[in-house]
Amino acid sequence: MLRLVVIAYLVLLVAWPVSLVFTGALSDGLGPVIDTFTDPLVLRALRLTAVAVLWAVVLNTVFGVGVALLLVRRSFPGRRLLAALVDLPLAVSPVVVGLALVLVYGSRNGWLGAPLAQAGVQIVFSTPGIVLATTFIAMPLVLREVVPVLEEVGTDQEQAARSLGAGPWATFRRITLPAIRWGVVYGMVLCLARAIGEFGAVKVVSGNLIGQTQTATLSVEELYMNFDRQGAFAVAAALSSVSIVVIIIVGLLRTRMEKRRGS
Repeated sequence: MLRLVVIAYLVLLVAWPVSLVFTGALSDGLGPVIDTFTDPLVLRALRLTAVAVLWAVVLNTVFGVGVALLLVRRSFPGRRLLAALVDLPLAVSPVVVGLALVLVYGSRNGWLGAPLAQAGVQIVFSTPGIVLATTFIAMPLVLREVVPVLEEVGTDQEQAARSLGAGPWATFRRITLPAIRWGVVYGMVLCLARAIGEFGAVKVVSGNLIGQTQTATLSVEELYMNFDRQGAFAVAAALSSVSIVVIIIVGLLRTRMEKRRGS
């Protein structure tokens, strides 16, 4: 009975709504889908999303691994406060995040934005602002995947490597990183999925300028509001497919690695 309840919950909350997106994209055949993905504005939005997601994954991976090592391997004043601050993006509304970034990086009255604008650097209503918003929203995901793995692995092997003369970088590359690699990979996948689907913060920071700062999720809204529902479904299905395919690939790779180890 519990299994049936869980399956029904997942079907009603996840599988059925997502399947409706894919069926809606193909409701009138492939013609409208092809027209959507040959539209220069849609292609521009997809490229901008790819750039923002790539930067968000790279930055959050480096940040997440570094802060995870700091929180698990070091003891220092303010450690609990730092751990709480890192989780802030999960607790704050994305719209509030976007507004906060505008207040800081806005080119007119922003605390940092005005000096940067005088130097010829524009953050808000441009690609850097979109990257900042996307990175901020997905910031804790890699960290929260790596921290439990580091705690489970412990420090015995790292201490043994240091006792044999290995330096910090060699210890990290040969001992720590192989031990936490799957935590890093899953964190990157979650970061990618979260960054692809970001809407609220990006809309505030980007200004949703069509053909300039409009991302794929904002393009979905634009198409849907202009009664191009199949086009909106097509772009939404493409975004969903990327996350689903990446998750499946990672799961298959991990299963193969575990089977090889078992054999």
